[in-house]
Amino acid sequence: MTDSWAAFGRDLYLDLPGTQGRRAALVHALRDAARTGRLAPGTRLPSSRTLAADLGLARNTVAEAYAELVAEGWLTARQGSGTRVAERVPRRPAAPEPARTRARPPAAPPPPAYDLTAGTPDVSAFPRTAWLAAARQALTVAPGEAFGYGSPAGRPELRAVLADYLARARGVYAHPDRIVLCAGFVQGLALLARLLRRSGAREAAVESYGLPFHRDALDRAGLRPVPLPVDAHGARTDLLAGRPGAGAVLLTPAHQFPTGVPLHPDRRAAAVDWARRTGGLVLEDDYDGEFRYDGRQVGALQSLDPEHVVYMGTASKSLAPGLRLSWLVLPDRLVAPLLALKDTGEWQSGSLDQLTLAELLSSGAYDRHVRTMRLRYRRRRDQLTAALAARAPHVRVTGLAAGLHAVLQLPAGTERPTLRAARRNGLALEGLATFTAPRPSGADEPLPPDEPADALVVGYGHPPEHAFSGALDALLRALPPPPERSAGNRHPDRPPQGAAT
Repeated sequence: MTDSWAAFGRDLYLDLPGTQGRRAALVHALRDAARTGRLAPGTRLPSSRTLAADLGLARNTVAEAYAELVAEGWLTARQGSGTRVAERVPRRPAAPEPARTRARPPAAPPPPAYDLTAGTPDVSAFPRTAWLAAARQALTVAPGEAFGYGSPAGRPELRAVLADYLARARGVYAHPDRIVLCAGFVQGLALLARLLRRSGAREAAVESYGLPFHRDALDRAGLRPVPLPVDAHGARTDLLAGRPGAGAVLLTPAHQFPTGVPLHPDRRAAAVDWARRTGGLVLEDDYDGEFRYDGRQVGALQSLDPEHVVYMGTASKSLAPGLRLSWLVLPDRLVAPLLALKDTGEWQSGSLDQLTLAELLSSGAYDRHVRTMRLRYRRRRDQLTAALAARAPHVRVTGLAAGLHAVLQLPAGTERPTLRAARRNGLALEGLATFTAPRPSGADEPLPPDEPADALVVGYGHPPEHAFSGALDALLRALPPPPERSAGNRHPDRPPQGAAT
């Protein structure tokens, strides 16, 4: 009979002093928990029957303790609502008066009203209904062992459907046994970097424009990131031969981040030839390969040589970064050593999220969501280019019609003033300089002549749908005027000659 009701109720930790009687000890413990705020006002307490069973007390002892604390005003008891901690304001010690000589800290700046930083999709468009339906189906059919610790490779259900999807949608050679699921792109990159360092590599070539935290991940693993110049044809992979210490090169070949150019076919071939000749690895970051708007898909570089290219994909752009789901498609020789490394305490993605994504892919809901978002992001890019043509024709959009961001070339010397003007307009925005890799000491390669010197990286995918027009207006207000305009139509961040600054 006891077991039939003991599963119902709430847990409550109480430390009962042994020096007092049981009832007095219980009253003291409950009063202290309420007074100190450990039990917040309004917290519902277990029933007297449940608490008595948990503490090994008589039910009357608990009921009497509750009644005493109700009478004192620490607890309230109402029919149908149970016993709760009273809604009382706990006394807090008065804050010490600040010294008269201490300066008041500056007020924090208000958060921006709009955000056009790159790297994040419109998370408000996450397919909640489809995800919920997929999760329900996945839970219905999940085997019991799916709730255990699992393999460092990830759930076999997701690896199987990913292999089919990547082959179909991105041209990847992706056998399920070669796929390792990771808790985000950076974890996969860090694992590969550690594996390379163990094999004796000292450097990793990176594109001269890219995400700083990718370079940091390589550096933390002991690989010195060495930049390859980027021009209108992508990274200068022909220069890899001059990097004898490089064990790998990290590329974004379908849509270079952030400049937006695709890697030229000759340079794709040069990267693969270098890897074959030296035994190095090409790390292919296909971060937004599903979002191309001009109808000409750029397939994965990995298909040229699956034994020398690691394909790296993620759900962060297509669904949401909060899922912490990414995947590596590895050369066969790297699967076992990478799994051994990952099995030494690395974070794992949750099995239920993996099973849900597998169901989303196999049901076709993932494809439908990607197509919906592709139309949304294409419309935003079209709005951006049309607005620039109408109101700022001297600012040019460069790169492919793809992805979740665009690069806007600015007149020379205007990047920093434009960013300051954007901040004043309540707009979070980044310039191209944010993504420029520092040059290693002794580097003497000249900048390619067609590399943009001043530019903005506009993440048009980031704002929710209702906020995009406001973000676009804020961007247009921050842009510099044409260089030939008079001082009367000056840039909003630059005072006219003779004005006080």
